Amino acid sequence: MLSRVQDNNMSEQVKQVICIKWGTQYGPEYVNCIYAMVERNITPPFRVICLTDNPEGIREEVVCRGLPELGCPRPTNAPGKWPKTALWGPTLFDLKGVALFIDLDVVITGNLDPFFSYGRPEDVILARNWVKPFERLGQTSIFRFEIGRHGYMLENFRKDPEGIAGKYQFEQRYVTNCVEGGIKFWPHGWVRHFRMDCLGPWPLRYLRPPKLPKNARVVIFPGKPDPADAILGRWSDKTQALSRTEHLKLCFRRNFKGSRFRHLKRFVMPADWIKEHWRE
Repeated sequence: MLSRVQDNNMSEQVKQVICIKWGTQYGPEYVNCIYAMVERNITPPFRVICLTDNPEGIREEVVCRGLPELGCPRPTNAPGKWPKTALWGPTLFDLKGVALFIDLDVVITGNLDPFFSYGRPEDVILARNWVKPFERLGQTSIFRFEIGRHGYMLENFRKDPEGIAGKYQFEQRYVTNCVEGGIKFWPHGWVRHFRMDCLGPWPLRYLRPPKLPKNARVVIFPGKPDPADAILGRWSDKTQALSRTEHLKLCFRRNFKGSRFRHLKRFVMPADWIKEHWRE
C-alpha cells in the first residue's frame, strides 16, 4: 500500500512546481511546455515557478524569479549540474513550503497529484536512477522537497565545492548521500527513463518506435535525446534523422570515426506519442 501524507492539508494547499532555465541550451518554449503539461495533469490550485536568468518569451502564467545564488565558484572537476544545488538554500526568494522540481527536458504523461500526496511533507523524494541498479542512487529530474528545510546542503557545498564535486561527481549523488534522514523514491512505474524504458534494448529500437510504458506519469530524458529530438527520430540536434538502413550504413563505412557500438546504440525512431503530451 502506498504511503500517504498524514497531514491532508498538504493536498489542499497550492501545489508548487519549480523549474530552472539558465543559459541558451533550452529556450522559453521548454518552460511553456512544462506549464501546459502541468496544467493538463494537475488538480488546481497550482503554480509553476521558473528560476531563470532570462524570462523573455515565457508565458505570463509562469511566476518567474531570478537564478538562486550558488554562493561559490562552480566546480570544474565534475560533470554534474551543480547550480541546482542552490535550490537547497535556507531561503529561496519568497517561496515557502513543499515544492516539486521538474527538469525542463521532462514529458508529463499522467496525473501529478500523487507526487504531492505521497509520503510525508518533510520527505525528500527522488526518482530512482536505474542506470546504476546496484547503487541506491536518486535522479533529480523530478524530486520533491521542503524549501529551506535542508539549508545545510548548500552551506556544506559552499565550504568545499571542488571537494564535494570531486567526491560525488553529480549533484544527484550528493543529494542521495547527504540529505539528513535519507531520501525516498517514487513508487515504481511513476517515473520512466526514456532510453531504458521507452527505447528498450538497442536491437529493439531498430524494430519499433519508442513506447510509452503503461501507467507512466512522467518520462525523464537524462543525457540524450531530448524530447524535441525524439519526436523527430534523431539522437541530438547535431545529428540527422535517418532511417535504420541509413544509420547502419554509416556505421560500416571505411572512414567511420569513433565507436561503432556507440553509433549503433544511438538510433531512435520518431516517438509520435511525445507530441501528444509535450506541447503548449
